[in-house]
Amino acid sequence: MFRYGIALLVLATTAFTAAGVASAGSPYDGRWSVLIQTDRGACDQAYRYGLAIVNGNVTYAGDSGFVVRGRVAGNGSVHVRVSSGASYADGHGRLSRSSGSGMWKGVGSGVCSGRWFAERRG
Repeated sequence: MFRYGIALLVLATTAFTAAGVASAGSPYDGRWSVLIQTDRGACDQAYRYGLAIVNGNVTYAGDSGFVVRGRVAGNGSVHVRVSSGASYADGHGRLSRSSGSGMWKGVGSGVCSGRWFAERRG
């Protein structure tokens, strides 16, 4: 049902303040593998996606019909929104240089929520 919305993220959902936002050459830049688990709602139980961070910006590393927008702050706080039409999922949490975790919530034809876990791939 809401498969695309879960990719935040991953990574990556709370508003960032201007202070602490990662600039060019973020220490979190690279490829990440993200496991999304559903705790509530009618979404599939788990998903795995590849995401990329470039200059602190989070993007989807594959072909899709959805849009991934997100940002990693200098302290590792991450906020991601994945959207397609009127449906979206927001994720927030924290990254270290090699892993991360957080929570997500999606709104589409229903509401789903859960946890995400990330590990750096490159």
